[in-house]
Amino acid sequence: MTPRERVQAAIGRQPMDRVPANYLGTPEINEELRRLFGLGPEPDRRPGDLVDYDWDILDRLGTDLRVLRLPYHGPEIPRFDDGRVQNIFGVIRRPVRNEAGLCMESCHWPYAGFRTIADVEAFRWPDPSWFDYGELPAQCRRFDDYAIVYGWQGNMDLINGTAFGRGFEQTILDIATEDPVGLATMERRFQFCHEKTRRALEACGGRIDIVWIGDDYGTQKGLLVSPVKWRKLFRPKVRAMIDLAHKYGARLMLHSCGSTRAIWPDFVDIGLDIYDTVQPEAAGMIPEELAAEFGRHICLHGTISTQKTLPFGTPVSVAQEVRKRIDSFGARGGLIVAPSHNIQPDTPIENLLAMYRAVGCLN
Repeated sequence: MTPRERVQAAIGRQPMDRVPANYLGTPEINEELRRLFGLGPEPDRRPGDLVDYDWDILDRLGTDLRVLRLPYHGPEIPRFDDGRVQNIFGVIRRPVRNEAGLCMESCHWPYAGFRTIADVEAFRWPDPSWFDYGELPAQCRRFDDYAIVYGWQGNMDLINGTAFGRGFEQTILDIATEDPVGLATMERRFQFCHEKTRRALEACGGRIDIVWIGDDYGTQKGLLVSPVKWRKLFRPKVRAMIDLAHKYGARLMLHSCGSTRAIWPDFVDIGLDIYDTVQPEAAGMIPEELAAEFGRHICLHGTISTQKTLPFGTPVSVAQEVRKRIDSFGARGGLIVAPSHNIQPDTPIENLLAMYRAVGCLN
């Protein structure tokens, strides 16, 4: 089977030669893999380019999905010499070191001063026309045998994406009180994501297999917001993205960290196709239980623990977890094996390789 056929079979619960797999990594892990595979340093990317995972690494690991790269050609984005990075939304983040590596934390919050709807409207929001959709069809042709993905975990991302520019406390307060200014800020982000995704789908003429969006609705123990609040504020937007993907023959994959079990019946009701990333340590998120209850409707993407097994296990225990997922439900369809989040810098490379060897995509 081709990788695309394999992914389509898994989503459709059809027979396949093996379970498909995907890769998600941090920059530190990407760099280590490039050294291991003799790939050299990854080429520099222009500020604003919407790119995700390293195609060279995916080729070496033998994975089945390829994320499109959407080049930026809009207004110049400032560069900084001290490691800070500005995105197209005006948010500036700086590198902060933890015990394992670096993470990027906001240090400039351009929405924090919004007091009125007029403030929201006056801000220079990014324009979907700032991107070169004309380069996407050639990428689709290049990866014709693969399941082609448009988007990434931060595509849409109304809660985190807004909080990076407004502050997390204020954003949570906005949701709790349904503050019109905070909700208008999220709406602008949603409108941008929806239109940009529509243009990408249109440019690719139906060749995109999966539209990937994200929004973190869960904590380790339960939902970040109540089910009632989620249904009022966020369900309609997820539904709109699902409907858009389906209009162009694509599936919709939603990323959310944490425990979201309480709203999985809603996911089924609005037609969600794939759920990413399924963190097995979060409350109610045991993959086998989710597959038993919802697997006829929703394909699971992820499930291999980045909290315990990958960083602290052994190659043997990693392979055992992969085989458990495959033997318990994945072999019948409804599973794309991947880490339960981006693989962190303290993960032994031999554990990472063991995951892909257990799937059968890496010799």
